[in-house]
Amino acid sequence: MKTLSKIVFTLFILLFSPLVMMAGEVTFKITKKYLNFPISHKVDRAKMTFQVNGKPDLSVVIRLAPDEAEYWVFKDVSAYKGKTIKINYEGDEKGLSKIYQSDEFVGQDNIYKEKNRPQFHFTTRRGWINDPNGLVYHDGEYHLFYQHNPYERDWENMHWGHAVSKDLIHWTELADALYPDHLGTMFSGSAVIDYDNTAGFNKGKTPAMVAAFTAASSEKQVQGIAYSLDNGRTFTKYDKNPVIDSKAKWNSQDTRDPKVFWYAPGKHWVLVLNERDGHSIYTSANLKDWKYESHVSGFWECPELFELPVDGDKNHTKWVMYGASGTYMLGSFDGKVFTPEAGKYCYTTGSIYAAQTITNIPASDGRRIQIGWGRISHPGMPFNGMMMLPTELTLRTTKEGIRLVSVPVREVESLCKPVRSWTSLSSDEANRNLKEFYDADRLRIKTTIKLSHATDAGFNLFGQRMIGYDMNSNTLNGRFYSPQDPTSMELTADIYIDRTSIEVFIDGGLYSYSMERRPDMNNKEGLHFWGNRIEVKDLEVFSVDSIW
Repeated sequence: MKTLSKIVFTLFILLFSPLVMMAGEVTFKITKKYLNFPISHKVDRAKMTFQVNGKPDLSVVIRLAPDEAEYWVFKDVSAYKGKTIKINYEGDEKGLSKIYQSDEFVGQDNIYKEKNRPQFHFTTRRGWINDPNGLVYHDGEYHLFYQHNPYERDWENMHWGHAVSKDLIHWTELADALYPDHLGTMFSGSAVIDYDNTAGFNKGKTPAMVAAFTAASSEKQVQGIAYSLDNGRTFTKYDKNPVIDSKAKWNSQDTRDPKVFWYAPGKHWVLVLNERDGHSIYTSANLKDWKYESHVSGFWECPELFELPVDGDKNHTKWVMYGASGTYMLGSFDGKVFTPEAGKYCYTTGSIYAAQTITNIPASDGRRIQIGWGRISHPGMPFNGMMMLPTELTLRTTKEGIRLVSVPVREVESLCKPVRSWTSLSSDEANRNLKEFYDADRLRIKTTIKLSHATDAGFNLFGQRMIGYDMNSNTLNGRFYSPQDPTSMELTADIYIDRTSIEVFIDGGLYSYSMERRPDMNNKEGLHFWGNRIEVKDLEVFSVDSIW
């Protein structure tokens, strides 16, 4: 009877305990919202697989801490409540005992208040982020999907993270939207709203949000689609993915980052895809069957193609094609072929990369709005990367010809409160006036400087050069830049300083650049104009509210 009692007790534990440990495995009956995972960069990555009710669900690699955790990450498992998740780990199994479920993730009490958390730029709660994906406006919400490794602050395990906003400024992070599958991890892509039900995914009067993405494996990169009928909260992948498999055509592993949009004159979808040495254009009537049309060499990753009026004139437009690096061409587009007419030009440099524009913005708004990935780290934080400020893109006629202009969207103004302003100052006077702002962790500063005897002049933040303009060689922070007036001695700048980043917009957005905020901790100069007898013609300082 004692032996029978032991058997019964063991069966009871196996069947009803929320946590069951075996060699290299742990099983949870999901009753809470999150699973929390301890991470240590002192150990190597090892494979972790998840099964849900006995069926394979997900495979990732993770540095699971066997002892003390450097930080914690989490997986939202609220969709699995009542189900059983079995986790197998090929690394040190001691870390498995530290995984636990809870209705809170570790550090939730301090979220968005951390020391090096950006205060007016989007960052993910935990993990690594890079390229923005699937930027789309629908039903009053701006959707920001993005490359996300939820299991570590370094790149790997690409998911599509997801956040939404009503105003492009304040963001609410949701559960990850797309997960790695048998075709590979989820690389970059885009999203559209299929109002006419061309793909057949709509339900009644509810149009499908259709995401086009790259599935990346060690063998190749292919393109797939998925659809959502609940405003991007959950997606169903098309069962006949991939819809484009072009490795053989290009003899290249580099076939990724589909950008999809509706071309009204031709009544068809257009997909622009980075393939080998540039951007290819495909067309489709239904988002499933794609026909190759043309190719433009000279770009790398994250293609964009859109039409803009020149100087606001809707009867005079140009098409803009760009890639991840911030260089672009101007030209014409007939729905199948982009014909370059001018370029390549550069409108932004620095930390920004892989910027994409938002589709489906209402005609009543009419703006072309861009968000780019900020390649910026945050020391000591359990997250990495950020999104730069959303900017509005326009085309303006300049002395060099038509050029792309980028300025922060007007919604950013709501965060900025005027604090002090001055006019016609010497650099010494300006520097004295700025002393009260030395301790600010975030600021906006607008200024116009006029050079006199100086061949170069600029503006530093504790020794870090935010502006360095050489009038003689026409270089701005090391890059060629020529003001609109070729004899101009003036330069205007709109500077946004967050806890870990700096963004600078020159001369009304004709050129912009960004950088990681890295002041010299031994420098005592603070906010400091420099240059021989320069005049600070105007200087405005704004406080900037936190978006959190």
